[in-house]
Amino acid sequence: MSFGDDEDILQDFLVEAGEILERLSQQLVDLEQRPEDKDLLNAIFRGFHTVKGGAGFLALTPMVECCHLTENLFDILRNGKRAVTSELMDVVLEALDLVNQQFELVSQREALPPVDHSLIAALERLVSCADLDEAAEAANANIAAASETVVTETPTGDITDAEFEQLLDAIAGEPASAASTSVAAAPVSTSGNDEITEDEFDALLDQLHGKGSAPGIAPPAAAVVTPATAATSNEITEDEFEALLDQLHGKGKGPAAAPVAPAVSAPAPTAASGGSDLISDDEFDALLDQLHGKGKGPGVIAATPASSVPVSNVKAPEVKPAPAVAKPAPVAAKKVEPPKPVVAPATSPAPVSDKEAPQVETTVRVDTQRLDDIMNMVGELVLVRNRLVRLGNSSTNEALVKAVANLDVVTADLQTSVMKTRMQPIKKVFGRFPRVVRDLARSLRKEINLELVGEETDLDKNLVEALADPLVHLVRNSVDHGIEFPEVREAAGKPRLGQVILSAEQEGDHILLSISDDGAGMDPVKLRTIAVEKGLFDEDTANRLSDTEAYNLIFAPGFSTKKEISDVSGRGVGMDVVKTKITQLNGTVEIKSELGKGTRFIIKVPLTLAIMPTLMFMLGQQTFAFPLVSVNEIFHMDLTRSHIVDGQDCVAIRDQAIPLFYMKDWLVKNAYGERPDNAHVVIVTVGTRRVGFVVDQLIGQEEVVIKPLGKMLQGTPGMAGATITGDGTIALILDIPSLLRRYAKGSTSWGHS
Repeated sequence: MSFGDDEDILQDFLVEAGEILERLSQQLVDLEQRPEDKDLLNAIFRGFHTVKGGAGFLALTPMVECCHLTENLFDILRNGKRAVTSELMDVVLEALDLVNQQFELVSQREALPPVDHSLIAALERLVSCADLDEAAEAANANIAAASETVVTETPTGDITDAEFEQLLDAIAGEPASAASTSVAAAPVSTSGNDEITEDEFDALLDQLHGKGSAPGIAPPAAAVVTPATAATSNEITEDEFEALLDQLHGKGKGPAAAPVAPAVSAPAPTAASGGSDLISDDEFDALLDQLHGKGKGPGVIAATPASSVPVSNVKAPEVKPAPAVAKPAPVAAKKVEPPKPVVAPATSPAPVSDKEAPQVETTVRVDTQRLDDIMNMVGELVLVRNRLVRLGNSSTNEALVKAVANLDVVTADLQTSVMKTRMQPIKKVFGRFPRVVRDLARSLRKEINLELVGEETDLDKNLVEALADPLVHLVRNSVDHGIEFPEVREAAGKPRLGQVILSAEQEGDHILLSISDDGAGMDPVKLRTIAVEKGLFDEDTANRLSDTEAYNLIFAPGFSTKKEISDVSGRGVGMDVVKTKITQLNGTVEIKSELGKGTRFIIKVPLTLAIMPTLMFMLGQQTFAFPLVSVNEIFHMDLTRSHIVDGQDCVAIRDQAIPLFYMKDWLVKNAYGERPDNAHVVIVTVGTRRVGFVVDQLIGQEEVVIKPLGKMLQGTPGMAGATITGDGTIALILDIPSLLRRYAKGSTSWGHS
């Protein structure tokens, strides 16, 4: 797939969209924990919108289609028309996975395949809210059926006295006994017609507002019904009804009134009213809405859902209110609406705040190759600095000594600054784990909370990328092997929700990473048994293993505590990959576990791979270097006190036999005729084992810049690289595990210790 003139635009899109998609993965998992977070919903909406815009400019139609539907779904979510559920999030995360796959294809300049129809259908169904409509219709049918059994119409269409009393209870919110007493004072007319008398209407007002407390009423009914009118009819005129509204709400302030009161009432009754003086049930509902506000009439919530009749449908006010009071109950049975799903109230999109306003660009994107070139040049400068410092120390020229001292300081600052330009927060790696844990927990039917600590810890870019796979294996191991099922945790007196903590911190020139869980822990007895079954050790040797050594058995290739193979674990691959990768990074892995309490993996890696602290030593006239991270201790010892175990020289240190190797035999031709009686011994750690190396002379600790070996020497066993020392000579940096595999007896076991 060629983008021609759009190649520069594509590069910008890949950088920007890549960052957005990384954030979206974290934000979607956070949203499942905080479904009501409007800012988070808006951020996710904007993320999909931005990716869609860039994809549209590059004519990436399948990506546009997927992002567009997902964007629409989040528009519905942030407007409160839907609620966030786990099932909805499954579909959204599937859509994000697809966009990520499309992104990878675009970065490789490959054509995008059409979007899977099942995913499109699932997104469209969520956007249309079809599932909510079906649920609402089912609920409506159930409520309507229940209402019909409770509320039935009389043959004449009127309600009984008891039903009228219940209505008054609903309106006034009074106990039945009080309502009955009040109603008794104004008995319903029994003359056979649908009208109520003036006294009955006064009683109704008392129910609504309290005895004699109707707003604006001074002498009861005096201002509403004139003597002349009362003498001739029980009905109120249009003017009297408007006067009543004025008293209830103030002159010209009736509900929905324009500047003047007449706007409240509609023109003369239409054909819908049949030419009678009465208002219909719908009209009365609308009147209640005007008096109290939409859906806020007394007792309305308890009796029926709010009416949806528009205010403009209210008819002429000269009608008698009697039938309207007498007939709302049958309407309740006819006009029941389905309950709305419980979601956040609809709101308009939040205005863009000041902090979201575009800011001046403060960063510059630089190709990583350019950074690597700068780092190499600084490395060369460091080597020259080391040489000058060595010469300055032996010089008597005071000006030269000062100049070299200044150069030393400036070079150290420059080295630090260049290293920082290559640094990235480990959050770049940590960001993928909430999604990993969420998906794995759902597939295993476990309840797990992941906590991230120290996400802002910086380390070398190359290390960030190299640590991704080992950490994924360790986190999956904690979720699958460590955390128990919720029922098992409850039975053990633990909370159902398991806890996994992923943390990072800087310790000197190293980074400490830990993966902790509060699960079942590791059983050393079980691990020893499995080791015997797999033929790694005989039973006696296995029983002599310490608990720590037993824990480290999980790093052996093909070693697994799971008997059933699943798509998650059980094949015995993973942990040995972790060990190999961390060793290649000059790092170490330590396991701490307590049965029933949990397990903690601790990884220690250098801040950068470019500059390494080493221990320099001499073999004959040649300089070598051990990576300092592997050095455990150094001492001068009497070699005549060593003894041989199974054909291997050993030395006893604190009641533990440590294998002893003479490095000169391996690395210097025709080195020894006889063994020395005294020598320096460097104890190094290889996996869980410790070994001793006999050296001729110790030089000391020095930070060196690692240089790869030339093509002819690449792959030489035991050699990690080379460097130039302060005196200008070349020193070889040793790869201890590789060295042991090549030269030590029983070499097959050294690489996996």
